[in-house]
Amino acid sequence: MEFLSVHQSSFLIAMSCIVALVAGFTGLSLTRDLAQKPMFQKKVSVALAAIALGGGIWSMHFVAMLGLQMPILFYYDAAITLVSALLAILLVGAALILMHFAERKPATITLAGGIVGVGILVMHYIGMAGLEMCRAVYSTTGVLFSSSVAIGLCILAFWIAYGRRTNRNIVLGTLCFAFAVCSVHFLAMAGTNFVEEQNFAEFGPSMSNETLALGVIFFSFVIFGACLWVSVTYLVAPRAALSPLPASTTAAELQVPCEREGHKVFVRASDVLFVRADGHYTQVYTANERLFCAWPVTQASSRLLPVGFLQTHRSYLVNPSRIARFERTKDKGHCIFDGAETPRAPVSRSKLKTIQDALAARPSAVRA
Repeated sequence: MEFLSVHQSSFLIAMSCIVALVAGFTGLSLTRDLAQKPMFQKKVSVALAAIALGGGIWSMHFVAMLGLQMPILFYYDAAITLVSALLAILLVGAALILMHFAERKPATITLAGGIVGVGILVMHYIGMAGLEMCRAVYSTTGVLFSSSVAIGLCILAFWIAYGRRTNRNIVLGTLCFAFAVCSVHFLAMAGTNFVEEQNFAEFGPSMSNETLALGVIFFSFVIFGACLWVSVTYLVAPRAALSPLPASTTAAELQVPCEREGHKVFVRASDVLFVRADGHYTQVYTANERLFCAWPVTQASSRLLPVGFLQTHRSYLVNPSRIARFERTKDKGHCIFDGAETPRAPVSRSKLKTIQDALAARPSAVRA
């Protein structure tokens, strides 16, 4: 088997890395602060982020492939090339759906990162299968090494970007994502040889490098435009910073936005027994019902703690004026409210002394 001599364009290699960086930044930025947005806007943002990240993987690969130079003419199967792009977008979309519509647990973050890593690999090898007039010959070492790097770096990127949704972590996650995409391509290509092949199964119409270049340039232009669009949001102060609570606001005056049977209702904070985190949202408990609230627990904390609520657990905020009694057993505690149907609010070990001291002077709170 005689291998063809292969050369790469340094300029297009550099451009492919820039495309990966821009796509990663755009996709991760589009999914910022989704917990505070309506469901429709959240779905649209996740779909756009999937297109940005999945399309960025595809664009990075084929920008680099445009720089591939061999002593023979070669073409691409248009149908297979399109399939590689769609699969990348779908797999990235599946990972983002897990992150934004399921409970964000460590296993969820790891699984989502692994799915994106698999998406990069699937896109690369299906894209390579679209070559016509030549065939890629892979080495086992190159496939295994590029696969482990892709999955490992994508898991790391998701842990960084979704551990805490800060601007700094989004940038670090972008670097990990771009490094994963570029590593898969160049590590796999380093272990790949090419042989000339006159007979090939034509799945779709043939596409020359010139035609491919038009498609890649167009999609890269869209990604760069989207990057400029999301970059503007970093220059705008968050809504919470623009409208802080007045210092004199009380629990009786603060209104908590909730939903009941598809309708928006506002509940006075003084009528709330406790608030429980529920994924990216919260559940608000009153004396008579449980309501859905679009606030994440971080926003609920910033709104309710200043008006007298206490944080008894990382997932619970309680209204001390509505506590019937406080119970402590060894290293656990519970805040108990009136009503047989009302759940208890747990008190974590680190909060026991603080909550006990805060409630000790209240005549309605009895230690057990």
